[in-house]
Amino acid sequence: MSRKRGKGISFDAMVKFFMQNYNIPTKKDVDRLMAKLDRLENLILASMAGGGHSKGQMGRPKAAVTAVDMVFDTIKRSRKGLGFADIQTKTGFGEKKIRNIIFRLNKIGKIKRKSRGIYVAA
Repeated sequence: MSRKRGKGISFDAMVKFFMQNYNIPTKKDVDRLMAKLDRLENLILASMAGGGHSKGQMGRPKAAVTAVDMVFDTIKRSRKGLGFADIQTKTGFGEKKIRNIIFRLNKIGKIKRKSRGIYVAA
């Protein structure tokens, strides 16, 4: 005759046990840590931008420079236009990201194609 087993252990309980036993952080722990890092980063940026604040005055954080702005400024600075490789070396972005940004800038009319692979500000 077969012997009857006791209550089976669920997979979730097993995972929870290993996470607690080996000190593996949960999503909640990571989210808390990210929130703390964001607060620290904002404090550092505020102290660098404003220096000391007087009573009641809070320095407004500067607008973040987007990748599109960086690529557009790089192209705008060049009078003769820039090639794809030049844009990539000056901005440090990946190939796919630059291709998407160039497509978007060309579509909205901020840049024009001077020739194949050479872009100038419109």
